Amino acid sequence: MEFQYQANPTPLAEADRAKVLADPGFGQYFTDHMVTIEWTADVEGQNKAFEAGEYLNMVGDWSDARVEPFGPLSLSPAAAVLHYAQEIFEGLKAYRHDDGSVWTFRPYKNAARMNRSAHRMAMPQLPEEAFVKALEELMARDGAWVPNGEGQSLYLRPFMIATEEFLGVRPARNFNFHVIASPAGNYFGGELKPVSIWVSRDFARAGEGGTGAAKFGGNYAASLAAQLQGASRGHDQVIFLDRSPEDSLEELGGMNVFFVTKDNKLITPKLTGTILEGITRDSILQLGKDEGLDVQERSITFNEWKDGVASGDIQEVFACGTAAVITPIGQVADLEEVHTTPSTDFPVANTLRNRLVGIQTGHEEDIYGWMHRLA
Repeated sequence: MEFQYQANPTPLAEADRAKVLADPGFGQYFTDHMVTIEWTADVEGQNKAFEAGEYLNMVGDWSDARVEPFGPLSLSPAAAVLHYAQEIFEGLKAYRHDDGSVWTFRPYKNAARMNRSAHRMAMPQLPEEAFVKALEELMARDGAWVPNGEGQSLYLRPFMIATEEFLGVRPARNFNFHVIASPAGNYFGGELKPVSIWVSRDFARAGEGGTGAAKFGGNYAASLAAQLQGASRGHDQVIFLDRSPEDSLEELGGMNVFFVTKDNKLITPKLTGTILEGITRDSILQLGKDEGLDVQERSITFNEWKDGVASGDIQEVFACGTAAVITPIGQVADLEEVHTTPSTDFPVANTLRNRLVGIQTGHEEDIYGWMHRLA
């Protein structure tokens, strides 16, 4: 796929960019350019696929790949994304290594997950090579936006939206894939410290047969009411249950969860179709095995969590995701009850975080081949 390039006529001045990179926060500033690739359905081919029973085979062509100035999108008020929420996204980071080169972490895993999300949402799949090339093309123009401060990175946000001007309830016939980028510091801001979690009893993020395994904006929208409920009580994040009588744990509003036991187990809820398959999650499972931990993916209930921290059987709890990497969980609140994690220094979580960040930043050997050079 060949990309055209249109330079931003008014890029941010170098001195102003330096000020941004000195304290970027998260998701507040954006680079000078973005990527766009357009998709148009082959209606005749789509009808033939439908008749053959391949009802989720989205037949069409990607075209007009370009790097262009970052700016507002031009959409009809009748664009399908605004009415039927055909939208998916990904999140990954670009890291500045000591030699000045720019790398990202397991981008083909993001590309594959985006295509799984697209399949679930009746959207076209973008070839994985095109996904990665889009990142490379953007970094060829905006590589100077990758910060080099400790804990800093450039957050990359690929996303796809339905752009067809049509109000009928069917999959759209026109889509745009975009990539935007935003310099990022610590997701929770300031010094890394344990966070407080609220158990959502009134709201669910996803359900069986739903879209929980897709990286779909609606899942995050569904988490916001619970997030606000927890925040109103002084908590940083929310965790969702599967709504069964057992109250099995699922995930946080935007992160997976792990438990470390005193007998060397590393436990995370198994993937059931309602939990997003996190790439950081997958990486921690591998790192945990290499650290000699007994890694388990299984159902774990909230009662097991609260009883485990009370007895000391569970020593550490932490959350993980692209934006936050690994964040210790100091306590969990369920209505008026608060359950405190025994560990205060979180040695396992910090060991895993240091290894993961070390690989991402080039300070540890990448024995897994996880890193991909962008520029």
